Amino acid sequence: MSRSQWGSRLGFILAAAGSAIGLGAIWKFPYVAATNGGGAFLFIYLLICLSVGLALMLGEMALGRAANSNAVGSFRQLGGRAWPWVGFTGVLVCFLIYSFYSVVGGWTIAYIGKSLGGSILTSDAKVLGDTFNDFITDPVQPLIYHGLFAGLTLAVVLGGVQKGIENLSKFLMPALFVLMLVLIVRGLTLPGAMDGLLYFLTPDFGKVTGNMLVDAMGLAFFSLSLGMGVMITYGSYVGRDTPLLGSSLWVIALTVMTCFLAGLMVLPAVFAFGFDPSAGPGLTFITMPAVFAQMAGGQLFAVLFFCLLLVAALTSSVSLLEVVVSAVMDEFKLPRRRAALLVSAGVFLLGIPASLSLGIWSEYTVFGKGFFDLLDYVTSNVLMPVGEVLLAIFVGWRVWPVVQGQLAAAGHTPVWLRAMRGFCRYVAPVLILGILVHNL
Repeated sequence: MSRSQWGSRLGFILAAAGSAIGLGAIWKFPYVAATNGGGAFLFIYLLICLSVGLALMLGEMALGRAANSNAVGSFRQLGGRAWPWVGFTGVLVCFLIYSFYSVVGGWTIAYIGKSLGGSILTSDAKVLGDTFNDFITDPVQPLIYHGLFAGLTLAVVLGGVQKGIENLSKFLMPALFVLMLVLIVRGLTLPGAMDGLLYFLTPDFGKVTGNMLVDAMGLAFFSLSLGMGVMITYGSYVGRDTPLLGSSLWVIALTVMTCFLAGLMVLPAVFAFGFDPSAGPGLTFITMPAVFAQMAGGQLFAVLFFCLLLVAALTSSVSLLEVVVSAVMDEFKLPRRRAALLVSAGVFLLGIPASLSLGIWSEYTVFGKGFFDLLDYVTSNVLMPVGEVLLAIFVGWRVWPVVQGQLAAAGHTPVWLRAMRGFCRYVAPVLILGILVHNL
């Protein structure tokens, strides 16, 4: 069957950036940056994104375009029989992440409803904590919203590359930035908001430690969707005349900008009302509703905030599903509709124990972790770093002439190509192995 292609370079850039911009950018980046040196962390994070991150992203895109295939097929065609399992690892990561990510995506839909109904507009943190805990531990409600979120993602992927993913990205990505800017302006007008802004932006190089560097590297690689087969799959839909370097730089710029805007959106408002900026996921579902409850027009801003979260979750989930669907379509010669339905059914089923492990199945653990936390740990701390190391080795050592040919054809200079090869051969494997050892 013929390979689909993006209808425009803009559509490709927005879709690729959307894959990287997820819920983590909204709740994780602000507090990680703020508690790890503020401006110092931002500088180091940006440096990693524009060096090793850029090299690996370009490598993935070049692999996909050269092979004109999915993540598994690209490794097979370019590397031979010993390498397809690396691509399969990326596909597996996407499937596993999407199974519990869809559960969390469902929470955002539920909280849009709770915001509209006004049930979470209270400044009592205990009430909000109990509301959140009662909801996620309920055996039925989260599964209904999990199914709704998976259905939304399925509807987009069924539309195909251009009519589904690209068209959605052209609408949702601008909507995401508009919503963020509205919330930023409102937050910065609150009394005490400047304390949060300074906490976020002031560089504290005294906090630059080994652990901080590991956090910055891990967040950079995760936020750019590297080692998961996403950029390989999206790269396989890129036309031969599309400049990969410029497109990659735009994707990184949009991703970094979103993380930065998330900090401007969350931290000033949190500081204005004296809440803890390091609350993690609770920052999203407990702290922020308390903030909105104390704002004039807080209900409107609560609805906008959770709509923003839904948009961020959906742009990421679409890319996760597309990676798996593309592989199933190519490897098993199935039409898009059948492949998408089969994968979505599997995702929904795997999401059931993930959701129930937060409630009635919480006593069932493996290595002290419930099923939800186990999926999160294995994908983020084991499978993704392993995939990134092998990707770097594959690009830098096994198929460098192919990657070089893809980039040289676009006029990239020999100096840049040598630097990229050095990052892939030596720098990236060492850095990522350090992250893997640290995580384990």
